[in-house]
Order: sequence, then C-alpha cells, then structure tokens
Amino acid sequence: MAYATTIEGTRFTFPDLRSLLAKATPERSGDQLAGLCAEGPVERLAAQIALADLPLKTFLAEELIPSDEDEVSDLIARRHDAAAFAPVSSLTVGAFREWLLSPAADAQALAALSPGLTPEMVAAVSKICRLQDLVAIAAKRPVVTRFRSTIGLPGRLATRNQPNHPTDSSEGILISALDGLLMGSGDAVIGVNPATDSLPDYIRIVELLETLRLRLDVPTQHCCLGHVTVAIEAMARGAPVDLVFQSVAGSQKANAGFGVDLAVLREAAEAARALGRCPAGGQFMYFETGQGSALSADAHWGVDQQTMEARAYAVAREFDPLLVNTVVGFIGPEYLYNGKQIIRAGLEDHFCGKLLGLPMGVDVCYTNHADADGEDMDALLTLLCAAGVNFVITVPGADDVMLNYQSLSHHDAVFARETLGRRPAPEFEAWLRDVRITDAQGRLASATGALPPALAEASRLLPGRAA
Repeated sequence: MAYATTIEGTRFTFPDLRSLLAKATPERSGDQLAGLCAEGPVERLAAQIALADLPLKTFLAEELIPSDEDEVSDLIARRHDAAAFAPVSSLTVGAFREWLLSPAADAQALAALSPGLTPEMVAAVSKICRLQDLVAIAAKRPVVTRFRSTIGLPGRLATRNQPNHPTDSSEGILISALDGLLMGSGDAVIGVNPATDSLPDYIRIVELLETLRLRLDVPTQHCCLGHVTVAIEAMARGAPVDLVFQSVAGSQKANAGFGVDLAVLREAAEAARALGRCPAGGQFMYFETGQGSALSADAHWGVDQQTMEARAYAVAREFDPLLVNTVVGFIGPEYLYNGKQIIRAGLEDHFCGKLLGLPMGVDVCYTNHADADGEDMDALLTLLCAAGVNFVITVPGADDVMLNYQSLSHHDAVFARETLGRRPAPEFEAWLRDVRITDAQGRLASATGALPPALAEASRLLPGRAA
C-alpha cells in the first residue's frame, strides 16, 4: 500500500510502509549506507507528516517482515495483546504522540499499554518526537527489575562495572572491578566481556567474580558476557552463573548471525532458572542490542536501522530480562556518524525500550573513528538521567582497554549521582555506606590513602597476597 502527502504543491509518495518509516527517520549514516534514507529534509518532513497521519492499527495489518519467513515477526504478532492496545487503537501515530505527552499517559497507564504496543508502533512515534519528547515520555515509564539489587526505581541510576582485560587476566579483571567498586560502580552488574569465548575462561571468570562478590558480601550480580551456548555448557558443569547474556537483533537472520534463535534463548533461560540463584520473582537474563547490527549482517529486509533496533526489543521482552542495554555508538560511524546521531539514537532506543516495558540501560559510547567526543557523551548521559535510564556502563578512565572504544568513566557516574541527584540501587547504596565508600549523604568518602576494610580484604585475592 502506498502512502502520500503534499507540501506546497509537491506530492511525495512512499510505496510501502518500510519506505515511509525509513524516510521519516532522522538523518543517520546507516540508512544512507543502505540507500533507505530521505533525499533531504523536505522529503523527510513529508514522510513524517504522512507517518503522523497513519493509524496505529496499520502496523497490525501490514508486516514489515513476513511472519512466515521470520520468527521475530511471528513472535511480535503472537504476543500482541489486543485488549491492552484498545485504549489507543483508534489513534494515529501523531495523536498517539500527543496522548503520550498528556497527563493521561502516567506510569500506570503506560505499564498497562506496553503489551499492546508493537516495536514498529513505538519506532514510528519516536520518529516524530523531538529529543525533549523522548526524554519526557520515557521519564514517565519506570521499569523495575530485581536480582540481589533492585534496578530502575525512580530517582536512581545503576551502573554496570565493566572490568574488561585484553588477555582476560584474573588479576587485571579483579583490580579493575575493585577500582569501579571504590567509585561506587557495579549495582546493576559486574560484567566482563571476555577476550576469548572458551568454556574454561568463561568458568574461570564467573568463579572469580563469584569469589569477589562473596568476599565483599556485595549486593549485586555478575556476568561473563560470553556466547549463550558457552553459558549453557558452563551451567551444565555447575558454574556459578548469575546472569545469562546474549546480543540480539531484530530479525531471525540477524540473530542467526549471532549464532542464536529463540529456542536457544529459551534453553538458556530454563537452565538459569534451574540453578536457583535468582530470588523468587526476580530476573536473570541480560541482552545487548545496537542500531546497525541487522544492517551489518545484511539481515535488515530493507527496514531502517532504528525500526530494526526496536524489533530486537521484542526478542528481549520475551524473556523478562533483568537488564537490556543498547551499545549505542559501539558499532561505528558507518551506522551513527557523529555525536548528534549517537545522542539521538541513544534517546530513541531508551524511549522505545521503555514503552515496550523493558528495563533499558545505555552504553554511552563511541568508537575512536567516530566524529564524537566526551562532551557528546556528557550531553547524552545528562539527557538519559533526565529520561530515567535504568543503568549505564562505566570503565576506568572512560577507555575500554579490551574492546578499544570510549565509554563512560566511573567518575561520570559520580557526577550523575552527586550533581543530578541519581542514587544507586537501594541495597547497593546501603552497602557503599556500610563499607565506608560513601558517607551518610551518599558522597564518595574522602581519600585516606587506605582501602576501606572490606575492599582491603578483597585485595587479598590478588597474586602475592595472603588469601
């Protein structure tokens, strides 16, 4: 079905829903690379006008990727809750935006609506939102999850302490993890990206993180971000796996490029549940996504990268995760060219995930060959805090020495907490105070040249120290 609108006597026609969504998307290099973008700002405006007039229920009648050829599309169709959708079923995309900005769209109403929204619907409305809208709407939709710490409560900001090491050195990982803990980072997870994906390394890393957690009695969870099939094997061997991790994307073909499908993810979830490490009613899955992943695998079906990203959230939502984060600038300038595009994408991803009911975090990051810098990341972090992001990722000095990209530093999380008033997860906040990393007001305690007693105890795990 074609869609059209007229601007000052010029008629713009879009042959199908894919084309309309792609050409309505704010400028980004990935869609330019794929040949999907608008020819310029006037065609983009025309597409946005046509999209704003589109009934939301159109997305239920016209699939972007056929369900009989793609299990993600089939999942989206099967999981759609018509009763939950009913309150907004008569609205156009533009009217839906107005409703989302209205007082009627409070936290309770948005939570009830989430099962009735499809990824394509939330991607569509995001395309006609300004940054202020993306922040204001997402801020109204808290999503709370729990393991040993409670993530996503209003007014709080959790962090992933990311102690990566180029050779997966146990000593290097431990030192980096302690560095993050001393700066108050780690309430969402202490999560290591392994340099290799071997089963012995995976087991060694989770055992190291488990020993650290127990030695410190720190109320958090840990994760080795190896492939999900390695995690399944590690769990079968009795490894202390807290969170099961996997990168996911918005089409079956793109997920196959990651070496997974829905059946494998279900197997992993069942194995993790059987371990019994997560408290009753808690969550234990962790997913990463990122705009451009489907395009880079030639698995995007002619759909723009931001809509494909939103479809990845349908995969994540199926497994009730503890954590989801977009690695927004990690894939590179071929997909998000500069700071402006990265900032916009980070807010879009957070917005779409929250409307779909996901506990969204963001890796506020960029690669060294992108046209971006730390000031762009400062802006994105501040906007995300205003939007109520569940967690961000922090590394020593903002420089990940294994993945070779720029993320946030532990100091950036301190800024967010002390200047923007975003507190850690409540259990972790109490622990920080108890071990004297923070004072009674939640500020980092003054440096004395000596480790707090609990961390001094943990430092004995280092080689050459008494156990």
